[in-house]
Amino acid sequence: QGQLVESGGGLVQPGGSLTLSCAAFGIIVSNYSMGWYLQPPGKGRKLVATSPKTGTTYYIDSVKGRFTVSRDHAKNTVYLQMNSLKSEDSGDYYCYLGGVWGQGTQVTVSS
Repeated sequence: QGQLVESGGGLVQPGGSLTLSCAAFGIIVSNYSMGWYLQPPGKGRKLVATSPKTGTTYYIDSVKGRFTVSRDHAKNTVYLQMNSLKSEDSGDYYCYLGGVWGQGTQVTVSS
């Protein structure tokens, strides 16, 4: 079974930006659709965006225009570019691809 390794989380001020990475090992990114999920503190995990193998990426309304999913097939990695961050974007972010979950990376948006 493959593995997904996430990185890029951290503390950022409101209005700031972060880019999360989801590197795949033993799974070929280009073969699968994938999803980014957010689990806010004390709450359940929710979908943020889904990226099909081909076609248009879906974003939930609250992140449209601020978040962008991209893929680098040469690096076998998926990214989540997050701009204009808000406090409600805080939590643990997870990638999901090929039936595998990443370990999560924490994002805290606070002044």
